[in-house]
Amino acid sequence: MDAAPITAETFSFINLFIRADWVVKSVMVGLILASLWSWTVIIDKSVRLTKLNKEARDFEDLVASGRPLEEIASDAGERPTQALPRMLQGALKEWREARARGQVSESQTAFLIQRIDRTLDTMIARETSRVENGLGSLAIVATASPFVGLFGTVWGIMKAFQAIAVEKSTNLAVVAPSIAEALFATAIGLIAAIPAYIAFNKFSTDSGKYAGRLEGFADDLSTAIQRRLAERV
Repeated sequence: MDAAPITAETFSFINLFIRADWVVKSVMVGLILASLWSWTVIIDKSVRLTKLNKEARDFEDLVASGRPLEEIASDAGERPTQALPRMLQGALKEWREARARGQVSESQTAFLIQRIDRTLDTMIARETSRVENGLGSLAIVATASPFVGLFGTVWGIMKAFQAIAVEKSTNLAVVAPSIAEALFATAIGLIAAIPAYIAFNKFSTDSGKYAGRLEGFADDLSTAIQRRLAERV
């Protein structure tokens, strides 16, 4: 039996998918879904980190403007959604409670600073965890997709060899389409993995920088509270 002629249409993405074995098709669909999910995370993280850094920068400028911290904390509302206003309110709450108890000794001052630092560290840990949420899925897509695509490729090449055995021919019309389908699975795996890998590294770096910004703000708050307490001694 003569092999079907090979044309450019034979190697179109749609035809490669349609002609593929059901296992290779499953691999392709899974990788496409993984790629779509990773792009959803990428877009979400890009928007969120841009917004968070802008809000943090604006609030830092507000604190540096010289306005009273109590006034800035009050303007932020009772339940601010931003991390920096929550940290400011938490530190001021501890300071007000210490001030309400009257004169603060040197040992009490040290204990108060420890409480403030623990409060701020807890807030930073929660905020950092929230910012890093979703990075795990990018890591999974980045590391697993090439191997999943490789599995589809190996399976497709096995089917190509089966076709050679059945047709008893090594004609390109028999071998080429099956091999192309197999390699297409690897290509999809790389298409899913490369953006996820780049995004994971970028967002990991950006999250670390954001956490560093929170820690710097916490250090400034702790220093400001110590200065206030020293003025009252």
